[in-house]
Amino acid sequence: MTTFDLASALAASAGVPQPHLVTRPVGAAIRLLIERQLDALAAGTVAVLDFSGIGVLDRSCADEFVAKLMLPREGATPARDGFVMLRGLHDGHLDAIEAVLETHGLALVVQLPDGATRLVGAVTATERALWEQVMMGASAAVEELAAVVGLAADEVHDQLDGLVRRRLLRRSDGGVVPLGAHAA
Repeated sequence: MTTFDLASALAASAGVPQPHLVTRPVGAAIRLLIERQLDALAAGTVAVLDFSGIGVLDRSCADEFVAKLMLPREGATPARDGFVMLRGLHDGHLDAIEAVLETHGLALVVQLPDGATRLVGAVTATERALWEQVMMGASAAVEELAAVVGLAADEVHDQLDGLVRRRLLRRSDGGVVPLGAHAA
């Protein structure tokens, strides 16, 4: 995993003395900076965007930065590689980020202050249940997950493929693992 301190990046790139992510132009500036840094990472790297030094994040900036950062990373053949996880968020950050993720049909993994992770954004109850099973260390074997969530194995396989395409889980040895786990 590689961590990016957004407050430091904001101060260095945009010359903004206060650590606030407000307005679309600021969102575009920080997104372009982070995109360049993400593009330099090895394929499959998990990048952690650390918001802990950020005071205010408004919805327009969250849309310009977070949503537009994630849109080219989803799908069967994403335009950009890599995985993104968020850390250091407070409730105000989460409100703005969840709103723009849901608007765009996106989701992200967020690390909470206690180290636990959760999904935010647009996910179905089935996607959330499967993701939580993988996160709890449950076997990621399709048959076992199918028994736990009460679906057919082919449905679970399709759902897991969707979570991988959405960059919410990673493939490893024919199964799936959380973003923070080592992928073989």
